[in-house]
Amino acid sequence: QVHLVESGGGLVQAGGSLRLSCTASEPTFNSYAVGWFRQAPGKEREFVAAISWFSGGSTYYADFVKGRFTISRDNDKNTVSLQMNGLKPDDTAVYYCAADKSKPYYSDYSDAAWHGRYSYWGQGTQVTVSS
Repeated sequence: QVHLVESGGGLVQAGGSLRLSCTASEPTFNSYAVGWFRQAPGKEREFVAAISWFSGGSTYYADFVKGRFTISRDNDKNTVSLQMNGLKPDDTAVYYCAADKSKPYYSDYSDAAWHGRYSYWGQGTQVTVSS
């Protein structure tokens, strides 16, 4: 069982930045594909970004974060980060990281964005962007 812990959420003004981290208890976290999802109150969970298993691997982004968010991983630290710049009030949500080892690479965007392909989920971290 892999335990994922998100951190870095908080309250920020519009236009500000936050850096979320997802840290795993699993020492072989570098062999997992990792995605970030978010869920706002009253809305369905939606895909944000994903990165395949190796450092510098394939990345995928939802259109609404392209150019503002960057996903990266530090396999030495068992951490995947989501750098969020230019935050907007619409980015307010609980952000979750998710991981999968059975298929540590992505076929395409649809594969990365499909929440059902991830076996492990963190508890989430709240991001609130004020206007």
